[in-house]
Amino acid sequence: MRALTLVADRKLELRDTPPPPPPTAGEVQIRVKAVALNHIDVWGWRGMAFAKRQMPLVVAAEAAGEVAAVGPGTTAFKPGDPVVMYGAMTCGRCKACREGRDNLCENVGGIMGFHIDGFARDLVTMPERLVIPVPAGVAFRDAACAPIAFSTVQHMLFDNARLEPGETVLVHAGGSGIGTAAIKMAKAIGCTVITTIGDDAKAEKARALGADHVINYRTDRFEGVVRKLTAKKGVDVVFEHVGADTFNGSLLCLKRGGRLVTCGATSGASTTFNLMQLFQQQYRIIGSFGASMRNIRESLDKMASGMLPVIDTEVTIENFEHGLARLESRQVFGKIVVTL
Repeated sequence: MRALTLVADRKLELRDTPPPPPPTAGEVQIRVKAVALNHIDVWGWRGMAFAKRQMPLVVAAEAAGEVAAVGPGTTAFKPGDPVVMYGAMTCGRCKACREGRDNLCENVGGIMGFHIDGFARDLVTMPERLVIPVPAGVAFRDAACAPIAFSTVQHMLFDNARLEPGETVLVHAGGSGIGTAAIKMAKAIGCTVITTIGDDAKAEKARALGADHVINYRTDRFEGVVRKLTAKKGVDVVFEHVGADTFNGSLLCLKRGGRLVTCGATSGASTTFNLMQLFQQQYRIIGSFGASMRNIRESLDKMASGMLPVIDTEVTIENFEHGLARLESRQVFGKIVVTL
């Protein structure tokens, strides 16, 4: 079978490798159909892995596919079923895993495609508990965006930030994969959405998704515009994933008692902020990473109801590196999907 492997920093090779053995009890073997790219794929490609890993390493952390075979005693799936796979190899034994909160696994074996072999291969074998069925009518390219992108947004906005209908939310990087999903999910419950983008060409696209106000952060100080738009009251929620460049400005955008939820730091992982501002304004700052199994199912249900991810580009596995370079350039609007 084919497997796209990282052999050195910024060097990928599409190799012929032996297929995996037949699945054993409790396992499901999947024929991968589509992979969705995320910034963690860019970090791994650059060599920014924060733990020891061995190369060659099969890349890609988010994917959808079709069941090829099931192990003895497996009844939840059958060959031909469309599925998505969880993006990390969790233990299944700790309290968090038993509750379906695998993003809090106490004994995680690694993130797929980053620490351990990922999904950019024709066949992959997974524990049955880490495989989720895809509802009828959801295409593989859309479903591939559920295990990380859509579910991360679902977890951030509703489990952590507790976003409510009628609230105002600031979504940073509204042209990104998770930014576009956040705009759609917030508008679906009747929120006022303010979003930031990096160039005017993306502004109309963001408005078409439902954003009420679009700010070009390269030409305007977003915090000043947000304060003006909210009559100096601030927003209820900030959806933050940019990091050092925007974090303090994001705090200035919050109303008293507002919530900031963050899942990323693409512009830098370290910052300083005013502790007096934090407690006097009674901000709530919530870290969010990944998603639960429930969040993935909720995301797929939203797709089945018509809320589809925004797809910027589709490339073949042979052009995987082109997709990474496009994502790294930040010239994307939505997700980049790789077809196998």
